[in-house]
Amino acid sequence: MIERSHRRRWLAWIGVAGVFLAGTATPAVAAPAVEIRPYFQDTTLAANSSGTSRVLILYADRPTALSDVSVRYDYRTLAGKVTIAPEQAIDCAAPEPGVLLCTEPDDIEITEGPPGSGIYGSGTEPVRITPTDEAKTGDSGEVKVDLLVAGQRRSGYTSRVRVGEGVDLAGAPFTTHSTPPGGKVTVPLVVANVGAKAVEGFAAVFDLPYSVRTKDRFSNCLYTDDYLISCQFDEEIPAGGRLATTLDFQLGKDTYAPSNQSASAYFMTRADFEDLYRVRLDAGARAAIPGSGPRLALTDAPKQSRQADQTDVGPGNNYTSWVIKITGRNGTDLVAVGDTVQGGAGAVVTATVGFRNNGPATLDRVNGDYEAATHTDVELPPGTTATEVPDNCGLRRGTRTYQCSSGMLLLNGKSYTMDFRLRIDKVVPNARGAVHVNAPCECPAGGGFADDLKPANDRAWLTVNAASGQGAGDDGGLPVTGVPAVLFAALGALLLVAGGGGYLLSRRQRTRFVA
Repeated sequence: MIERSHRRRWLAWIGVAGVFLAGTATPAVAAPAVEIRPYFQDTTLAANSSGTSRVLILYADRPTALSDVSVRYDYRTLAGKVTIAPEQAIDCAAPEPGVLLCTEPDDIEITEGPPGSGIYGSGTEPVRITPTDEAKTGDSGEVKVDLLVAGQRRSGYTSRVRVGEGVDLAGAPFTTHSTPPGGKVTVPLVVANVGAKAVEGFAAVFDLPYSVRTKDRFSNCLYTDDYLISCQFDEEIPAGGRLATTLDFQLGKDTYAPSNQSASAYFMTRADFEDLYRVRLDAGARAAIPGSGPRLALTDAPKQSRQADQTDVGPGNNYTSWVIKITGRNGTDLVAVGDTVQGGAGAVVTATVGFRNNGPATLDRVNGDYEAATHTDVELPPGTTATEVPDNCGLRRGTRTYQCSSGMLLLNGKSYTMDFRLRIDKVVPNARGAVHVNAPCECPAGGGFADDLKPANDRAWLTVNAASGQGAGDDGGLPVTGVPAVLFAALGALLLVAGGGGYLLSRRQRTRFVA
């Protein structure tokens, strides 16, 4: 059995690095009750197939936990055409034909996905949607999914299910390329039809890291800023056929070097792409813009009108990937940012601390494990107690030091600061704590960034009631505030559904009350 904790790591099943999507910081507002918004992806099934697995994904505006959860699947409009059943041995019942009610075996913890993304989500136990022997190409209907908490409906979502014909797309073998930061590479985009039926049009969805951009603007492709999202093609690929073109990528001048940048494309049928993409605008995603240039052309192939919805019955081979080796030297200097605050006994003051990326390279640690790029220790000054701390910080056992995790993407020239609310229990003149970026961490993937260009500036002071002439930190000034308005989202469902906004109901780092 798949370990539930891994399955519950929301969207970990996507498992690919993301596309850069810009947003704007949201002003602080009074926190209402946690809002839960579900998403159950549309589905196209191949007739006479074993079906496909689906998970109800739950998004929220902040971390929360749900107890006594059950999920109701109403697929009566598909009566006799499909069945829905649990994939694991969980408690499910069919109160009437075309309805399935499943009780979640554990509490559901909704947590932040990629660190620093501000996107919170989780998933329920998977179910399998399977066509019956009566299902025919062209059949369609709806699945109404209701989330129940303590027997009461909390929220719901309606998705579409279609029956189509099965085909099998495949990507080409991986290729390797090289360039210095700021350079260009041309990569092959090759797709094959390894099934027995012709594929009538398809789409390519791209997973590009932050450093990989494109200057082209093809009319059959979608873009966000300089980032390629997807392309759609009308060409037919006959059984055994193969189509190819090339893409020109531009590497950012702030790309870390030496490093390996991995990028990929995932091919899917037009119906499968529609299943993934239909909900994107409803989810509040930032609009992707079609290009205004010529079409991205493939090798010549006959075109024809779409005869039937198609779905890929062998999606495991749909990827093509490129490894881009970044040559030369282009490193990163993370600088600790401290603060100086004043107050009398009993006062509660706000200290803004963190770090700045002095570049010249952006530090990109985006990965499927969702590990932070670095960790920052914040040691409290003597005579103070933390009353509120950021959610990404935890107290080291037996110490007065909080360890805070960063996001996975740290942009060149940007500062990453956070607020600590400190109560001054006793006035201690020139009471000093410390801020230490790149602090050691007992983390599964290691402590963080070990190749800082200038380790000497990794520490700064956090001072309360400083003596005359004492500054905030080693850089001699107050912290530069303002978290960059950037979200980094994984591709696949998260790209097209969440899309840098998605069911993102809050983009601000939240604070915990600790004393």
